[in-house]
Amino acid sequence: MTAAPSNPAYGALTTEGNSTNIAWHHTSVDRAAWAQQRSHRSAILWFTGLSGAGKSTLANAVNAALFAQGLACYVLDGDNIRHGLCKDLGFSDADREENIRRIGEVAKLFVDAGVVALTAFVSPFKADRDKVRALVPTGDFIEIHCAADLDVCEQRDTKGLYAKARAGQIKEFTGISSPYEAPEAPELRVDTGSQSLEQGVAQVLAYLQAKGIIAAAN
Repeated sequence: MTAAPSNPAYGALTTEGNSTNIAWHHTSVDRAAWAQQRSHRSAILWFTGLSGAGKSTLANAVNAALFAQGLACYVLDGDNIRHGLCKDLGFSDADREENIRRIGEVAKLFVDAGVVALTAFVSPFKADRDKVRALVPTGDFIEIHCAADLDVCEQRDTKGLYAKARAGQIKEFTGISSPYEAPEAPELRVDTGSQSLEQGVAQVLAYLQAKGIIAAAN
């Protein structure tokens, strides 16, 4: 292997995928420094569930609650990401896998920057979610299953997607023509089908406080 660069800020030269002769650059401000300055830890809050289960609604409500406490936080929303970073991807199994891979890498960067990253994606496949979990240290990936029955999600159907899927107008739609692999042992399971939004937010915040990611409420 090629000798490492003389600059100590860089690691050894490596090959990652199709990228050759690259080295990891150690930044001047690390995650620990951000945590000390901001008085909270960073983490990935991974909201997963069927379309219409309330992932984006809950993630944004939790984000607002964290922001109100002065915490650094940001929501990565499934539809928003597909407007830019992942607009080249469709909804085949392979494209869904790549979509989650990209989001996982972006969320990891947010964690390195000391930010609580909240992601709201169907992310139907357990293997893909597990790959994101493996990107960060134990305890930094918090899987939150937004558990709402299919019939509840169809009743909500604010975008009319289930109706289109039932009519065969949308192919490979999760819950109808493509499977959803529900988390077997998530850090949190929020019953978004019956609980109020306020109850869901309180449940998530209580978990973050118990794990020392954010300060306990006064």
